[in-house]
Amino acid sequence: MLAVQCKMARVAVGWGVRELAAAADVSPNTIARLERGEELKASTIEAIRSTLEAAGVEFIPENGGGAGVRLRKET
Repeated sequence: MLAVQCKMARVAVGWGVRELAAAADVSPNTIARLERGEELKASTIEAIRSTLEAAGVEFIPENGGGAGVRLRKET
């Protein structure tokens, strides 16, 4: 997960930094560090990513058009 993907995903689900931090059980400073592009432990990034995925976010890999996110389609 890239820094920009975290920010896009967070905004897509309507969460602020504090809401995402609480849901992922990390500090708001950790979310801010990730969104600034600083390195974090892989397990921390995975916890944040899993939280966003559980909230309905799908991460789109770099595939020639740039990495991104989208909200999962409701069925």
